[in-house]
Amino acid sequence: MTDEYDPLVVGRRIRELRAAAGLTLGELAGRLGRAPSHLSMVENGKRELRVAELHALAGALGTDVADLLSQAPRSRRAQLEIALERAQRSPLFTSLGLAPLSVRKALPDQAIETVLALLSELERVHEQRAATPEQARRANTALRAEMRRSGNHLAELETTAGTLLAAVGHTGGPLSQRVAADLAGHLGFTIHHVGDLPASTRSLTDLEGRRIYLPRQSEAGRDPRSTLLQALAGAVLGHSPPEDYESFLRQRVESNYLAGALLVPQTSAVPLLKAAKERRELSVEDLRDAYAVTYETAAHRFTNLATEHLGIPVHFLKVHESGTIAKAYENDDVQFPSDALGTVEGQLVCRYWAARRVFAVEDRFSPYHQLTDKPGGTYWCTSSIQTTGRGAFSLSVGTSFAHAKWFRGMDADQRFSSTCPDESCCRTPPPALAERWAGRALPTPRLNASLFATLPTASSLTSTGSSTSPGVDTTEAYRFLDRHTRVDRDRPPPR
Repeated sequence: MTDEYDPLVVGRRIRELRAAAGLTLGELAGRLGRAPSHLSMVENGKRELRVAELHALAGALGTDVADLLSQAPRSRRAQLEIALERAQRSPLFTSLGLAPLSVRKALPDQAIETVLALLSELERVHEQRAATPEQARRANTALRAEMRRSGNHLAELETTAGTLLAAVGHTGGPLSQRVAADLAGHLGFTIHHVGDLPASTRSLTDLEGRRIYLPRQSEAGRDPRSTLLQALAGAVLGHSPPEDYESFLRQRVESNYLAGALLVPQTSAVPLLKAAKERRELSVEDLRDAYAVTYETAAHRFTNLATEHLGIPVHFLKVHESGTIAKAYENDDVQFPSDALGTVEGQLVCRYWAARRVFAVEDRFSPYHQLTDKPGGTYWCTSSIQTTGRGAFSLSVGTSFAHAKWFRGMDADQRFSSTCPDESCCRTPPPALAERWAGRALPTPRLNASLFATLPTASSLTSTGSSTSPGVDTTEAYRFLDRHTRVDRDRPPPR
């Protein structure tokens, strides 16, 4: 039996087989001992089936599981209906604010084909307009989908982290800066703190001289251990200068993941989380305090471990005080705002989500908990504020209401309703305000500098065929290395 299937295709097949057997929705639901509403959601592709349910359905319909899971539509009509359903669930269709077209028997095939052709052309136009950052957006969206399928868990990197920690004798508790330095020495690197590190870099590694250059003053809100460990992770994983944006993003995800796994080891963190779950006291701040890491690191590690080891689907958001998304991850079906290409980063979060509401809370010492009723269901979320040199960000971890019972703060007295992406939820100004200012105001947007970070191109390649990462001033980086290599070569050895 296949591990993955399309719930929409399977749902349509179940509906066809039920109709062929002359069964009503209620009759088939009765045979299965389930509510008709549950079966209706299955047939509409809005709910996945467990293995036992698949076998029960196959038996009730007089077929086998393999037939149910076949991904080939039974007819041209079925193929059109499935394509229309998918199109109407896309971010592009949602952004149009149109009511979904009901797929009924009376709807001609030609009408469905016309609607699909119009939507396809509209998507093509959107893609053409987004041509400049399209490669980066597609790569980011694809990588986020890949991490979603894995539950944000990379077992191979967890094993690598365990091996490295064992090599320096770290058995548990917070990873000290001394042990982090020991790890660098174990890997054959020396650490050099300098005052003239290129502004476009967080660290710079001289692979030939086995030196890692770090800034003398750490960035506000950033753990200096993370910067060192990410540099070491790139060397351990054999990262080379990326040739395109996809490889750049993948390397960054892997380096960040391995650094996080070194700071919060799976072997000790999982028992701690399981014990907290049994007490219904799961919290990101406890993980932060147990390993002396930043809230963001603890939040990321929680998402790495929650689904794999606790069976809890989760979502994570990092949102700037302006309301725009900087980072996002989900495997709990929460619907993030996105553009026509499915890009989440840079989109505005609903004003009623915890990630935005937390900015209005005066108590920034304690975590903020909130329940939010959204179009896809009710979600619980905990949020905290992190202040950096680039402004304040909210860091949020959440899950669906069914799993909120395992968390401290699940009985939050803060509850809001969000209908986004419906424009009337929070994006359309109140009528009186709109009437006063429509056509009389001209705001100048603050553009995100990262949107203009160029991708590696043929002209950016050196004579040896290497390239640098997007946004990094290659000339400045190479001049820095050349300058420091000469200084270190001329400096007398320590006595």
